Amino acid sequence: MRLDNDNAVLYMQLIGILRWLVELGRIDICAEVSMMSSYNCMPRVTHLYAVLNIFSYLQANLDWKIVMDSAYNDHLPKLDKCDWSEFYPFAEKKDPPDMPEALGRAVELTMFVDASHATNLVTRQSRTGVLIYVNKAPIVWYSKKQNAVETSSFGSEFMALKAGVELLEGLVYKLQMMGVSIEGYCHTCVDNMSVVNNSSVPESVLRKKSNSIAYHYVRSKCAEDLLRITYENTKTNLADILTKVLSGATKKHFRDRIMFPGD
Repeated sequence: MRLDNDNAVLYMQLIGILRWLVELGRIDICAEVSMMSSYNCMPRVTHLYAVLNIFSYLQANLDWKIVMDSAYNDHLPKLDKCDWSEFYPFAEKKDPPDMPEALGRAVELTMFVDASHATNLVTRQSRTGVLIYVNKAPIVWYSKKQNAVETSSFGSEFMALKAGVELLEGLVYKLQMMGVSIEGYCHTCVDNMSVVNNSSVPESVLRKKSNSIAYHYVRSKCAEDLLRITYENTKTNLADILTKVLSGATKKHFRDRIMFPGD
């Protein structure tokens, strides 16, 4: 049943409040708010109940927050640099010509990327989740339904990785223009081994042409050494919280690794 005009306005107001909460650091509801935002133009009664359930979750978990931790991730393994010169001889990392002189200690970047394949039961679109850290501080969190329907999990994961690299490029540019030095490459974690191999092994060949643009875009950025990609198990991939509605215990597991309880 569709909502009447007054309740439809209320629904949009509640979504607006939730979106601001996500912007302010409530990463744990980012995926749910993104999903419910897609019904703004014609919300139904069940959609309103779902939004009220999000507020109920927030009421029970009021004091959770993100922390701007400047410590370095010393536990991350060093990833070897591959020789891409044969495949992308034009690839070269270029700094903005008008960037200011970098001051202070360099920061390191870590990115988690995930996709939930065909989880939209109506259109079978997948959802992209990206979480980027500067040192140990979460800076970018992103959850969005993919524009195209992918027939394989490999395709949805690669499209998610392409979106993550685009967000990473934007963040790197902002940091450079603020005079922040970036140490080395971005340590990028995905939970699909085929994606890791196709984006990290220069000799690998893409067998599906529909993903070729994302494939070559990501590989060219690896050739520039903007990022290096490694495998991360699904159970520890923090971007998983941004791709689907998780059960209570699983959601708590990821939330406890990203956020901190208040005093």
